Amino acid sequence: MPRGSSTASSSPPPRASVLALYGPTASGKTAVAGVLRERLGGEVVSADSAALYAGLPVLTAAPPYPARLVGIVPLAEEVSVGAYQRLAHAAIDEILAAGRTAIVVGGTGLYLRAALSALELPPPPAPGERERWGRAYDRLGPERAHRLLAGRDPAAAARVHPNDRRRVVRALELAAAGASLAPAGDRLFGADARRPTALFGLLGGAGAEERVRRRVAEQLAAGVVDEARRAWAGPLSATARKVLGLEEFATLPEDEAAEAVVAATLRLARYQRKWLRRLPGAVTLASDRSPEEVADEILALAGAGERLPGRH
Repeated sequence: MPRGSSTASSSPPPRASVLALYGPTASGKTAVAGVLRERLGGEVVSADSAALYAGLPVLTAAPPYPARLVGIVPLAEEVSVGAYQRLAHAAIDEILAAGRTAIVVGGTGLYLRAALSALELPPPPAPGERERWGRAYDRLGPERAHRLLAGRDPAAAARVHPNDRRRVVRALELAAAGASLAPAGDRLFGADARRPTALFGLLGGAGAEERVRRRVAEQLAAGVVDEARRAWAGPLSATARKVLGLEEFATLPEDEAAEAVVAATLRLARYQRKWLRRLPGAVTLASDRSPEEVADEILALAGAGERLPGRH
């Protein structure tokens, strides 16, 4: 069947109970998920760490339709993968129990894996331990702190750049607790989905920079600067401060902020494409076409003659 030639009436819905979409920022995931949501009568579950935060709908490109795990965490609160995993599993199970299709979509690779799998996540920090290792990092400096980590947990050190203070500190903290930032056997990328899942990766196609620039221009027109400045003026957790574009739009002149966000987004997109190559079982699709065409192809590829629960 030629790509994009199927229709909503002729494409059999997929037999998997969960559809998952992953891809770089501005690859069209949100729009495709919206089409699938309408076609299947399903519900979308976000797998995006930034989208969890409330008060940033423009900056985080919140979907224009109802979605689970979007805008639910105050900006003053920390976000952890473990907490997200519990919320995502509960949301997916609730959707499936209601006889509907769960459509998991996002660009944060670790969060997508956490939503789909039962990851063995590292333990939470003991009281005061993160601060203690943070002080050690600052006292030793990046290179010496990283050498200390390499002596205690070589596998974790191989994954972390010396200048990544947050991850070096976390790795040292875990090593002291007898755990590791590096999952045993790289289980993070194992084929361990909790539910029958069809996983698709949207490549984005050519013209990534043009799409990102268009997205940033749309954010500016929608008032992202005012949104970011309001958020920046209030209490912010360490994880909220890392939301891409928040500091730039809140503190820099508009033109300078736009260029900085475009550059940071393109770097993120390159990282996301690397993640996509490490997701087992993902079917990659070109997304440089309409969301309806991409959704048609997903339904055709995932379908095997058995209908999903939901609308017929």
